[in-house]
Amino acid sequence: MTKKAVVIGAGIVGLAMARALAIRGFRVTVLERSGRAVGASVRNFGMVWPIGQPTGKLLERAMRTRSIWISLCEQGKLWYDPCGSLLAVHEQDELDVIHEFTELNRAHRTCEVFDPERAISKCPALCRDKLLGALWSDSEVIVDPRQVLAALPIVLKELYDIQFYFGKCVSHVSHPRVFCGREVFEAEVIVVCSGYDFETLYPEAFASQPITRCKLQMLRTVPQPDSWRMGTACSAGLTLTHYAAFRDCASLAKLQERYKVSHPEYLQYGIHVMASQQGNGEITLGDSHEYGLTFEPFDSDHINQLILNYLDLFLKFPTRRIAQTWHGIYAKMTNGASELILEPESGVLIVNGLGGAGMTLSFGLAEDVVEQYLK
Repeated sequence: MTKKAVVIGAGIVGLAMARALAIRGFRVTVLERSGRAVGASVRNFGMVWPIGQPTGKLLERAMRTRSIWISLCEQGKLWYDPCGSLLAVHEQDELDVIHEFTELNRAHRTCEVFDPERAISKCPALCRDKLLGALWSDSEVIVDPRQVLAALPIVLKELYDIQFYFGKCVSHVSHPRVFCGREVFEAEVIVVCSGYDFETLYPEAFASQPITRCKLQMLRTVPQPDSWRMGTACSAGLTLTHYAAFRDCASLAKLQERYKVSHPEYLQYGIHVMASQQGNGEITLGDSHEYGLTFEPFDSDHINQLILNYLDLFLKFPTRRIAQTWHGIYAKMTNGASELILEPESGVLIVNGLGGAGMTLSFGLAEDVVEQYLK
C-alpha cells in the first residue's frame, strides 16, 4: 500500500521535501496557511549560490540542488539563467583572499581570478575605477523566486501528483493526524517546514534549540531599458566576510580587521551587496542581516541607502530607479549549523533553520533528509 506524507509549508523547503518524498513513492499532500507562498522564499535574490558554500557536504548539497533546479525549470518551462557569478575586488587584501580561495579550491570548483578586462567583458555593469580583478565561478544559477514559487506547485502536481491545499492553517499535529481547525489529514509521515514561524507547532521542541530569526532588507529596480543584461550575478568585497566558503582563507582575517575600521556600519547591519537580474530585466539588490526574535515592522531607509552607496562603488546600470523595497525574515541557527532536523514524535520530522541558503540547499537537503530518516 502506498504510504502517505503530509508536508506543512509550501515555501522552498516544503516544496523540496514534497518532491523528495514523491519521487520515492509517497502520496504527498502539502498544506500552506496562506493563499500562496509569501514568506522568505519569495523575498530573496533567486540565487542558487554554490560559491558561498564550504567545500565538502554543503558544496555537494548545493550542486545537487543546482541540478534539481535546472531539471525542474526545464520540465516546467520556467525561466532560469545559469549565468555564474563574479565577485569584484578593489583592494589588495580582497585580491589576496580570492587568489588564496582559488588555490584552495582547484580540485573542488570551477573558479578562477579574472583580470579587470576579462571581468568587464563578462559583466558590462562592472565599474572600471579601482577594479583589481574578480573571482569568477560558473556554478551559480538565477531563478525568479516570485515566479518559481508560484509555478512549482503546478509543476510538482503535474510531475508527481502532489496535492496542494492553500489557505489551510495547521493548528495542531498529533501523529498520524494533522488538524486544520476541524479538518483532519492523516499520513504515515508528517514533515513540518514552517520557516521563521517556529513557535506555532512544537514550541517546546524549538525552545530548546539554538535558533533565532534574521531580518534582511532588499530592493528591486525597474526593468532595464532596451533589453540590457548585466551578464552574470555580481557581488563585491564585503561578500567575502559573509559566506562560510571563504573562512578557510588565512588572508581573510586581515581583511576583516580592515573592514572594522573602513565599514563599521556595514558590519553592524550585516550588509554585503549583491545583484541578480531576472528574466524581465529587473535587478534585485541587497541585503542586510539583523538578528533577533522580534523586529521593527518598518524598513530602514538608512540601511537601503548604505546598500545603494556600496553598489555604486562597483556596479552601474542603465537605470537604478527602484521599483520596490521590502524585507524578509528567515530562521537561522546560532551555533553555526546549516539546518535543524528534529523528530519531536514518531513519524514527524521538523526541517528548518537553513538561514539564507534555502534556494541554494533545499533540494539537496531534502534528498539527504529522506535518505537518512525515511529509508
